[in-house]
Amino acid sequence: MSQTVLSFMAHPDDAEFKCAGTLIRLKREAGCRIAIATATSGDCGSVQHSPAEIARIRHAEAKAAASILDADYYCAGSKDVLIVYDQPTIQRFVEVIRKVRPDIVITHPPVDYMVDHEMTSRLVRTACFIAGGPNFLTYDIDPAPPAGCVPHLYYTDPVEEKDIYGRPVEPDFVVDITDVLPTKEKMLASHVSQREWLRAHHGIDEYIDSMKRSATVRGQRIGRPAGEGFRQHLGHAYPQNNIIAELLGVK
Repeated sequence: MSQTVLSFMAHPDDAEFKCAGTLIRLKREAGCRIAIATATSGDCGSVQHSPAEIARIRHAEAKAAASILDADYYCAGSKDVLIVYDQPTIQRFVEVIRKVRPDIVITHPPVDYMVDHEMTSRLVRTACFIAGGPNFLTYDIDPAPPAGCVPHLYYTDPVEEKDIYGRPVEPDFVVDITDVLPTKEKMLASHVSQREWLRAHHGIDEYIDSMKRSATVRGQRIGRPAGEGFRQHLGHAYPQNNIIAELLGVK
């Protein structure tokens, strides 16, 4: 039976930066069904558009990127910089998990350069754990039934492969994405609006080059031109086998 893989990140383009290559390989080589979700629609990601305008633009860009993998796109409805760990937000995250019913979930690491990423990681972890519990109600207008077992949960590398103190973060394993890097680049290039934002706010002129630099860093770890690093959540109740490594033949 094919697996369903959900990338659940904070903002549109986060998956394309940190795990799209692995999603592409899981789709092509293992026949996995792919879904991409974000906590927000990216409403603060512009210096020229209003929040409503950039949210519409980025929603369309996210759908376009997902369509390259024939993936469905979901948004949990939070606002940029206002992702909070509270009951309504947990309910929305759980509803996404229940609608997608993933076997594998990929999200941000618990420690990353911005709080939106860290809060999303925490919310996804909770949602994965409780989505199968029938007594947890989301009060969605069209609620999905409780999910099955707790899914495999993975954390991507933090941005620039370092923690908030600048210390290097080492992954548990690295997926070789050399052969799928052009498709990963195409997915990231769908987020056209973000070049101006990243140039104005982050001082990054070429976001695609930034992605490639990170891929090169991880690829060097396995002697390949490009890679993506991950750590697996192995706490109580979570699956202990590394299913991504098994599906892709990672040593």
